[in-house]
Amino acid sequence: MATSKKTNNPNKRVVYVVSEELAKVSSLLPSNKNRSLLVHSLASSLGILVPKQKHNGQHIRLIRPNRATLKDLSVYHTRDYLDFSLNPDNHSENVQQEPNESADFGLEDDCPPFRGLDDYIFLVAGASLTGANTLKTDQADIAICWDGGRHHAQKARASGFCYVADCVLAILALRRFVPNPYDNISPAPPSKKPRIMYLDLDLHFSDSVSQAFYSTSSTNSPQVLTFSIHHAAEGFFPISPLSSLPAPGSPTFDPFSLSLPLRPGASNRTFMRIWPIVERVKNLFEPDYIVVQCGLDGLAGDPMATWNWSLEGEGSLGWCTSRVVHEWDGKKLLLGGGGYNSPNAARAWAYLTSIAMGKPLSVDTEIPDHRAFPLYGPSFTLDVPAGNMQDQNNEEYIKSVEECFEDVLFALQHRLRQSTT
Repeated sequence: MATSKKTNNPNKRVVYVVSEELAKVSSLLPSNKNRSLLVHSLASSLGILVPKQKHNGQHIRLIRPNRATLKDLSVYHTRDYLDFSLNPDNHSENVQQEPNESADFGLEDDCPPFRGLDDYIFLVAGASLTGANTLKTDQADIAICWDGGRHHAQKARASGFCYVADCVLAILALRRFVPNPYDNISPAPPSKKPRIMYLDLDLHFSDSVSQAFYSTSSTNSPQVLTFSIHHAAEGFFPISPLSSLPAPGSPTFDPFSLSLPLRPGASNRTFMRIWPIVERVKNLFEPDYIVVQCGLDGLAGDPMATWNWSLEGEGSLGWCTSRVVHEWDGKKLLLGGGGYNSPNAARAWAYLTSIAMGKPLSVDTEIPDHRAFPLYGPSFTLDVPAGNMQDQNNEEYIKSVEECFEDVLFALQHRLRQSTT
């Protein structure tokens, strides 16, 4: 595998991708109006975003995102989609268009066009690519881009509040092989292509990302592994054959495209039970880069009201994130995603940022007095506690998941061994 920094380094280099323009443009997103401004203002008011200084024993550096270029976007998206979605003339509700033209590109219903969409696509894609490139060029060990994580955008259409496939673009950027300049003068074997593990913690299945790297070919080089943990139920978005539990005996099975569906009420207890599966997948795959989509719509208090996940405690979102950033080898790219209670999203991503930097803030930390302070009532603390929803992921179901993944892990190990022979 390509060399990477060990995460037990007490001075991990953390970068946080942000700019005033990115926050303003991201706050135009119809499904999450003003969320980005809320997220970055809370992190700033908590004293987390102190450039070139230490916070809780760790470094953080703020970096401005580069705007993606049309060439960057074309690495994955079709030219027809880009030509239409990036044209400001198509962003006004009053513009007369050919029948079904917007619909052809998914720009309707949950993904309506909006003024500034072109800037949004260029900047959000550019932000995630900026984070990925800091890792790839060894300028950081952990990169954070909370405005990214748009895991439903398809190659040729918008979908599920997502207009640009920044997750896919970031993975593709990390996947591109950069030869070691010393390979030609050293007797050692050349550097191997890096492996990227994509872990999605959003309530919704990562359909676009999983589909982008899905393959039933047994000869493909196992460079990317996607693993989505999500809610699944009949009619629940997105509907995809890849969102079910894997079926290793099926001809459509891909051991590098994994899915772990959970039932309603998934709580810290459930995540603590399934986490060893995630660890075993990671241990077998040995990724050089880990891209984590930290969607928040599974937290208690979200309008989706489907899971009962919390921010702190064993099995919590903070607990899982801490294990990835502090106990796993490889470089980490943390992306945002869903989350429709904006004050809770700001709380959670501020907390996860502090985790990435070292010792986490206490969830009892009081929200500082700043412009958005009234939105954080009635608790006015950082905590997002669990509610009273019943966890329907009972022992019988968890055991069936564990049994399924025994076969999945066997198949994954077999494919990995094949790739090295």
